[in-house]
Amino acid sequence: MMDGRERLIADVVLTALLLLVPAFLLHADRRFAGSLAGFVLGASAAVLMVLLLVYPITKYSVGLKALVTRCVSMPTLLAFHAYAGIAAAFFALLHTGHKFQSPLGIALVTSMLVVVVTGFVGRYYLPQTAMELRRQQSHLATLRSAYEHIAAAMLSPDRVVRHDSAGRASASQNVPLLQLVDGISDFESAIGSSETVKRIFMQWIGLHVVAAIVMYALLAVHVAAEVYYGLRWLA
Repeated sequence: MMDGRERLIADVVLTALLLLVPAFLLHADRRFAGSLAGFVLGASAAVLMVLLLVYPITKYSVGLKALVTRCVSMPTLLAFHAYAGIAAAFFALLHTGHKFQSPLGIALVTSMLVVVVTGFVGRYYLPQTAMELRRQQSHLATLRSAYEHIAAAMLSPDRVVRHDSAGRASASQNVPLLQLVDGISDFESAIGSSETVKRIFMQWIGLHVVAAIVMYALLAVHVAAEVYYGLRWLA
């Protein structure tokens, strides 16, 4: 689960990555991508992108998961998946030399940025939303329990309301009934909003998968084209 420090790091890194995009309007080097430095950055990005597949393949392969988790835990693999994706995106953007020379390059960078942004949503913000939803549901259950105890006491004045395990029954007797009703209404509304946000985030995860498939297809075409036309820095 993401703590405050990790949330700050995630926000800073994502912001820095997205701020690289306007640099395309300020600086361009048409030959950098084919230079030695550009090749090293591009090759590093490609290798990291391939390594990103380790996590999903391990996650959905029972036999491989049992083998890999003997050495590395799944949370560690997920963390590597997230940070390696960020590094790959940085290297890929620098590799371009801030110059788009083909529709293939534009499509590849666009799909890569979509993968990174949607990946951040899945890695950091979806779990936070799920945790907040569980907290709201817990508070709602507490308020409903208190309401039911008070309602039972009002219907049967001579009945002794027993304490539950958390001692909520006796404490709730001092809470105005209308205040409980308002609290229940507020939490039901908040839960509805949280569930809507969660559904949107889940759609983003689906977009993450689709964008990743497109990105790897475009990456394969890009690498094949570079091999076919040759590496200019060797010429």
